[in-house]
Parts: sequence; structure tokens; C-alpha cells
Amino acid sequence: MTAGFTTATRTEADGTVLAFTGELDAATAPTALTAIQALTLRRGEQLVVDLSALTFCDSSGISALLAARNLALAADAVIALVGVPRQLQRSLKLIGLAAFFPAYATIEDALS
Repeated sequence: MTAGFTTATRTEADGTVLAFTGELDAATAPTALTAIQALTLRRGEQLVVDLSALTFCDSSGISALLAARNLALAADAVIALVGVPRQLQRSLKLIGLAAFFPAYATIEDALS
């Protein structure tokens, strides 16, 4: 596992914030998936994935983000990304996934 990758989860009035810190890659994606699978979302809630402290994301990380989206959809909840690093924004756009993830500058923006 890449040193320094962490996940943190907190509950807000309108949903859940899941934060990733460090490098999200093939070595750390299982940790991200474990955090995603531990979430309990309810209909109408929002899952906010905070990527503002993410320093790298490869295709394994993008797959983890898709797993989070699928979990939200299965719960009839919505997902939003916050603080998406520029290189990840570009990757999502290039592979046609940018429209799958509403993106916001801050957690407050996403939850409002």
C-alpha cells in the first residue's frame, strides 16, 4: 500500500462526506473500496467525495469513484465530487465520465 493514503467519513445533515487523502492507485484502491462499501446511504441523500487532498489518481482510483457512484445510485442517492484535482478533471473528461460526477469547489457548495 502506498504510504499516506487515508480515508475519512463524516455525516452531515444532507448526507455523507467521504474524503480521500494521498495517492489513489492500484495499491490503495482496495482501501478506498472498503470505505465506500462501509457507507450506508439513504434515498435522497448526497454522497460527497472530497478529493481536495488527493495527490494522484489512476484508473484504479477512477474505478473506485465509479463504485461510489454505483452505491449512491443503488440507494437512490446522489453523488458529487469536491476539490477534484486538475489532472483528474482532465482524465474524467477525456474518458467521457465528467458528466457522471457533478463537481464543486467546496463541500459547502456541494451540500447546498
